[in-house]
Amino acid sequence: MILDQINYENFLIPLNKFYDIHIGGPRRPVFHDVAATRPELLELDRNYAVIREELLGVLPQKASIPKYHEIDRMQYPISGRVDPEKDWKVFPLNIMGVKPKAFCDRCPRTTAILDTIPGLFEAFFSILEGGKSIPPHEGPYRGYLRYHLGILVPEKNPPSIRLKDQHYTWKEGESVLFDDSWDHQVYNECESDRVVLIVDIRRPMPQPFDAVNRIAQSIMKPVYGRHILKKLADAKPPEPAEPVNEAAVAQSV
Repeated sequence: MILDQINYENFLIPLNKFYDIHIGGPRRPVFHDVAATRPELLELDRNYAVIREELLGVLPQKASIPKYHEIDRMQYPISGRVDPEKDWKVFPLNIMGVKPKAFCDRCPRTTAILDTIPGLFEAFFSILEGGKSIPPHEGPYRGYLRYHLGILVPEKNPPSIRLKDQHYTWKEGESVLFDDSWDHQVYNECESDRVVLIVDIRRPMPQPFDAVNRIAQSIMKPVYGRHILKKLADAKPPEPAEPVNEAAVAQSV
C-alpha cells in the first residue's frame, strides 16, 4: 500500500488512536444504520436489480477475474493461504479513487451510481467461491466504514460473517454497514458462490477528525490506487458476452 505492510500499519496506528478519541475505541459500535449514517448508500439498495444484471453479465467469464491477493499481496494471508484450492475474487470498480476503465466499462450503470456517493473510498464485487472461508482478521484503518449489498447469496446453507461477537447472514437485495476494523471472519460451507458489492466510505466524524481523515486518505489514494492499477494491468478483465440467461448463470454459480 504505502511501501509495504509494516510501513502501512505504522502509518495507520497513530491515526486509529486519534479517531478512537471520537468513535470510542473498544466501545465503538460494530454495526451502523445505513439510513442514519450514509443515506446515499441506499441508492445502491434501490438499484439492486440493475447491479445484479451487470454482475451476471461478467460472471460467465469468472475465470478471468483476478483473485484478491493477485492485485493486493497484503491480502494473501486471508485470500490465498486458507482453502487455497478455492478462490476469493474481486471485480474492482473504484480503488481509492482509481477506476480501472476496462472493469468499469463492463458495469457502467453500477459505476455511475457509485460516482454519486460522497466519501467513497473503495468499491468492488467480492466473489467468494462455495466452500471458501475467510479467516479471522481486522481491517487496518478506522477512517472508513464498510457497506455490503448482497447480490448473489445461496439459499441453502448461506455463508455468514462474524464481527467481534455478533453475526450477520447475507440476503440478496439487503445491505449492512459495519466497522470492519473489528476482528471478523466469514463462515462458508455453501456449494455455490456468494457475491456482494463492497463499498468503503469515509467514516462520518466531526472536525478535526474528519480533516485528518481526508488528508490521510488523500495520501493513501494515489499510492495504493496506482499500485492496484499496475497489478490490474496484468489482469485481463472479462470480455463482453452474449446476453445472459440469468437462470443458467444462477445454476452455474
